[in-house]
Amino acid sequence: MIYTLTFNPAIDYVMRIDRLEWGETNRSRSEEIYFGGKGINVSVILANLGIESTALGFVVGFTGEALDSAVSSQGVRTDFIRLSAGNTRINVKLKSDKETEINAQGPEITSADIAKLYQKLERLQSGDTLVLAGSVPGTLPQNIYEEILSRLDGRGIRFVVDATGALLTNVLKYHPFLIKPNRAELEEICGRKLHTDEEIAAAAEELRARGAINVLVSMGGDGALMVDEQGNVHRRQAIAGKVINTVGSGDSMVAGFLAGVEKGYDYALSLGSAAGSATAFSPGLATKEDIMALL
Repeated sequence: MIYTLTFNPAIDYVMRIDRLEWGETNRSRSEEIYFGGKGINVSVILANLGIESTALGFVVGFTGEALDSAVSSQGVRTDFIRLSAGNTRINVKLKSDKETEINAQGPEITSADIAKLYQKLERLQSGDTLVLAGSVPGTLPQNIYEEILSRLDGRGIRFVVDATGALLTNVLKYHPFLIKPNRAELEEICGRKLHTDEEIAAAAEELRARGAINVLVSMGGDGALMVDEQGNVHRRQAIAGKVINTVGSGDSMVAGFLAGVEKGYDYALSLGSAAGSATAFSPGLATKEDIMALL
């Protein structure tokens, strides 16, 4: 079973405006609502590809109920922890001549809530996969990913981590099966600019030397590069198409990779690239039909 964990899920309220006038009453020409968060996005794409997973995380209030219902309706098994106070956040995305985002802070997660999470994680068994994706709320210790992997280490669970900075580097010692930095995040970790495939592969190999098993680097319009557990480099160029919305494309790549990995790393990278591109070419997360057409 694949489990995904999202600490800070959200409802994204997208409003399209011809021109945003500060200090004035603005009227939108269209609105869209999306329910997700990085781990949840992975679960939705897995469901679209016919792969079962369980989405873990924290929800609260009427917005949390709406998010749980919406995610469940997309074929995802949810097992969220209900918090006692606050509301699951709503992020406002204003799209006009420029894009402006207002992301809410989110509810407080207490130590008692984390204890409930650990109880759920104790159910994971050898052969299961745990996907840790996204940022951690400011109310939580910033080593929470490291703490989770420390508790589950040595039990045959496959870890996938899509995070930035110390959240990612601190878990490398637990040998995650897959990490997925983008090029900018890889540059930040390695402390240098990366221009060529050879430089990117060398930087990815540095993270493998620090403990990661497979390193998948997403590069937007330049495609993706992966260094696998044997040190082999796999490369996919970007797929041509009109980019509509890049939100969730990296999560879709992770999901596609996991859906295809049993057929080998070449196929997994191809399916991951197709899934990431299909989401970028869609207003929301990609459908199976769109993914397979690009594959």
